[in-house]
Amino acid sequence: MAAIGVLAVAAPAGAQAASTITISGATGSAPLVALLAKKYVKLKPGKVKFKLAQGGGEVGIQDAAAGRVTIGNAARDPRPSDPSGLVFYAIAKDFFCFDTNPSNPLPNLTLAQAQAIWTGQVRNWEDVPGAQATGTIDLIGRTAASSLPPLVQQLLLGNKTISSLAALKPSDGLVEQTVASDKNAIGFNSGYYASQKDVHAVAFNGVACNLQNAKSGQYPGIRTYYEVTRGPAKGAASAFIHWIQKSPVARKIIASIAIPLD
Repeated sequence: MAAIGVLAVAAPAGAQAASTITISGATGSAPLVALLAKKYVKLKPGKVKFKLAQGGGEVGIQDAAAGRVTIGNAARDPRPSDPSGLVFYAIAKDFFCFDTNPSNPLPNLTLAQAQAIWTGQVRNWEDVPGAQATGTIDLIGRTAASSLPPLVQQLLLGNKTISSLAALKPSDGLVEQTVASDKNAIGFNSGYYASQKDVHAVAFNGVACNLQNAKSGQYPGIRTYYEVTRGPAKGAASAFIHWIQKSPVARKIIASIAIPLD
């Protein structure tokens, strides 16, 4: 797991030790959860600290089930096949995009064009309308530790399977970096990473992939972020999750880079 870091505030001498909340999982929701944790620490000085890691949404679910972390970050809905006893707390929604190198600002992909590219039927940029790159298309995807590939296949590829030609990366950040450094690349990423200036978010079926269109419901690539615990959340974890779900302060943070549940 790629560590994000530890957020803590020193407790006064003689004060009760701060509660530690450990979190691992989805790389897509990691920037949001880090922002929320940072604010929560400021609101609870000396009371709580966080150890944040990534690893992928499926890793977060398994870590929570095994008791390796207090909370797992998940970026997909619960499944009947998940370990028993898990509780999924919805905290926000997010969007995900196809993205290309800025030197190849592909204006749009229809469903049929996306299917042709990602199944490997179309292999050269010269065969993609609107492309400014030439040569072989480099597909950049995510490993099975991520919950994103099945959602991309379902919502943006009409249930078509992503080609085995795709180079698989263990995090959204690495997909972004790869696409940013490869003029022939196309990847898929959560909204936070696809919105960065070093990549170009591609419109889908004529709808721009951005936070505004995701909030309005026009853009189809939407998923829910969850905090997952083994059994009902307790103690400091319960208080943190409740704050995320109910606090206007948390809602404002969520709205800055994702989609509040309401």
